[in-house]
Amino acid sequence: MGSAPSMLTQYDIEEVQEHCNKLFSQQEIVSLYQRFCQLDRNAKGFISADEFLSVPEFAMNPLSQRLLRMVDGLNFKDFVAFLSAFSAKASAQQKIEFIFRVYDSDHNGKVSFKDMLEVLKDLSGPFMSEEQREQVLSQVLEEAGYRKDSYLTLDDFFKVFSRSDLKMDVEVSVD
Repeated sequence: MGSAPSMLTQYDIEEVQEHCNKLFSQQEIVSLYQRFCQLDRNAKGFISADEFLSVPEFAMNPLSQRLLRMVDGLNFKDFVAFLSAFSAKASAQQKIEFIFRVYDSDHNGKVSFKDMLEVLKDLSGPFMSEEQREQVLSQVLEEAGYRKDSYLTLDDFFKVFSRSDLKMDVEVSVD
């Protein structure tokens, strides 16, 4: 499965299902594979950042540049694993771990005020000033029991996000 073959075998499908904790059905895996092959224009076996940007919904996402660092060069198995956080069957824990990885862009296991400010800047664009972003973020952190100089860990994200109803589901169309 390293170089994108034209067909998935039953073994390949089951292997991908195991890799993504069985969050996708066999039909969904086949549909995702078809989409993967469409994106992998040169049949290299992985998807480049440019190929991801060919998906309008991805390119228009305010966090696309941050997400590109997570997805550039994914093979099919890792592509499905990446998408598994968006499965309706994914647990809140899996979704929170994904969100944490989006914020923890330097992969040091903690999220600083600066990290959060960068995400807020990506999300708000020119509609908020730097001062407004800092003010809003400081207030949100304070209300959650944290200070501006706090570093949030994955456990902190669990505490904060477990109180909310996370909706980050994407439906995989099965033809």
